[in-house]
Amino acid sequence: MQPTIRQLKAFVAIIEYGSFVEASERLHLSQPALSIAIRKLEESVGGVLLNRSPRGVQLTSEGRFFLPMARRLIGDWEEALGDLGELFNKQRGKVTLAALPTLAAGFLPAVLADYRYRYPNIAISVHDVLASQVDELVSDRRADIGFSVRPSRTEATTFEPLVDDLFVAVCPHDHPLLAAETVRWEDLLTYPIIAVSRLSSTRQAIEEVLQNLNKEMNLMCEVSQIGTAGRMVAAGLGVAALPSLSFRQISSEGIDWRPLSDPHVPRTLGIITPARTPLSAAATAMLEVVREHASSMGPL
Repeated sequence: MQPTIRQLKAFVAIIEYGSFVEASERLHLSQPALSIAIRKLEESVGGVLLNRSPRGVQLTSEGRFFLPMARRLIGDWEEALGDLGELFNKQRGKVTLAALPTLAAGFLPAVLADYRYRYPNIAISVHDVLASQVDELVSDRRADIGFSVRPSRTEATTFEPLVDDLFVAVCPHDHPLLAAETVRWEDLLTYPIIAVSRLSSTRQAIEEVLQNLNKEMNLMCEVSQIGTAGRMVAAGLGVAALPSLSFRQISSEGIDWRPLSDPHVPRTLGIITPARTPLSAAATAMLEVVREHASSMGPL
């Protein structure tokens, strides 16, 4: 049987206050209960720690050896409880997020500013990565929360929809496609296309549209970053099909956009969390702030 914190505190209190009577009053224990605590402690450690005499209470040699260890154990226990309390009260901790660049740049800044204001002592880490990496980071517990499209791997994560994003045609500001209120995919595909990487969820959605239309794009250039695509469009090198939320990642100077239609291609974005692992208090608080800001996340 292992000593309990209560027994250790009883032992230390008797030494600090000099008697069973004073220690029992300070600990709000009856003297019989205090005596039982010391007896059980001595049974646990395998020997006598205290000697009672008419002159008071004296430590045995083993008791003198054990006293600093008992104080250290009590201190460690109280420190651990304090640390745990700070974690539950969001006074310390860390939250790791994984998000599509679209969401990391277009949605999370306002969320994180609000969260930081409420919980200034919690550290935040953000991985802006591809959709497959978001799912992988959350599944492997390397990220607490993900923000992405619905994952293909569903056994390890849960998905909470937040918004349906829309694809838009991004064109130089004087482009003829901007004369209409909406742009048909077939009309967009008659122009040179600036496309994002085939590894991205955006490109995969576009490839699915092309397959359904039985069309091919006139690929002018393939880039990794949406911001780069925007600058190439502004330079007149071509046009692009991008999610409307991603428009917030790129400078609007020299470009404009119109909704894409025929077909209408919504893209559901949402929250990814581990399926079988409870979130920390800090991560749970992050989810609450995210949901409060979700209404500002709609398409342009």
